[in-house]
Amino acid sequence: MELDLIDVFGSGPLSGNPLAVVHGGEELDADAMLRLTRWLGFSETTFLLPPTDPAADYRVRIFYPAGELPFAGHPTLGSCHAWLAAGGKPKRDGAVVQECGVGLVEVRQDGDHLAFKAPPLIKSGPLTDAERETAIELTGVSADALVEAVHVQNGPGWQLLRLRSAEDVLAADPAAKAPQGTDIGLAGPAGSGADVDWELRAFFADGIGRFVEDPVTGSFNAGVAMHLFETGLATGSYRAAQGRKTGADGLVHCRQDESGDVWIGGTCVTVSSGGAVGSISG
Repeated sequence: MELDLIDVFGSGPLSGNPLAVVHGGEELDADAMLRLTRWLGFSETTFLLPPTDPAADYRVRIFYPAGELPFAGHPTLGSCHAWLAAGGKPKRDGAVVQECGVGLVEVRQDGDHLAFKAPPLIKSGPLTDAERETAIELTGVSADALVEAVHVQNGPGWQLLRLRSAEDVLAADPAAKAPQGTDIGLAGPAGSGADVDWELRAFFADGIGRFVEDPVTGSFNAGVAMHLFETGLATGSYRAAQGRKTGADGLVHCRQDESGDVWIGGTCVTVSSGGAVGSISG
C-alpha cells in the first residue's frame, strides 16, 4: 500500500484541506480503514479501489473519524487527482467517473482545476423550528443575522444557515461539542470589493463528541451552490472562501453550466506521494 498527501481547494501552498489517499488497500476491511483515518487525523482519508460498476474508472471509500461517508467533495477531487497522477486513464476522454456511496460522480478538468458535478440533494427545504434553534445554538451565530435555514443534504446531512454577510459568518462562535451526525454550515455574501462572492464555514461532529470546523468542504459547497443557483441567489458562477478561521485559506469555484448542472472546482496539489503503509491489521 502507498499513501499520498493532497492539498485540495487551496488558494496557495498548503492553504487548502489536506487529504490522505491510500492506494492498494483492497485487503483492508472497514475497521482498518477507520483506524488509519483516525490515526492520521485529517478530516477525511480515502481508499482507491477497483470499480464494481463498469461505467466507473475507479471506486473510492471515504472515511472521516466517525465512520464512512457516501460522498464528500474534497476527497472526490483529491482522490481523482491522486488516481490520475498514479497513471489512471479514464475510459471516456475529458471526464473521470468515480464510484462511491452515492453512485457515480463525474469529475472534469476545468481549466487549472478539477471539478465534480454536484450530486442531487437528498433533502432540501426549510429546517423545522426546533432544528433551526439547535443549529443557531450549536454554531453560535447571532439570531438577528439569520436570513434562511434550509437542508442541503447530499450524502452528509448538511444544514445551511444563510446569514446577512461574510462578517456574520466569521463572527460565529461555535460550541465545542455536538451530537453525532451533526453537519451544519454557514454562508454569507461578501461585500463589494471583496475578492470572493461568498464566505462559508462548516462544522461536523467528529465521532467523539467534538464539534469540529472543517477547513474547506466540497460537499457543503455543493449543497450551498445547488441552493443558491436554484433560488436565483447566484447565477452563472461565483467564488467562495472557506477556512479562514482554521488557518486555511480555501478557494472554491462554483458554476452552473447551460444544462443546469452545478460544478464544484478547485486546485489539487500533491504534497507527498508514494509513502509506504505498513501493516495496520490486527
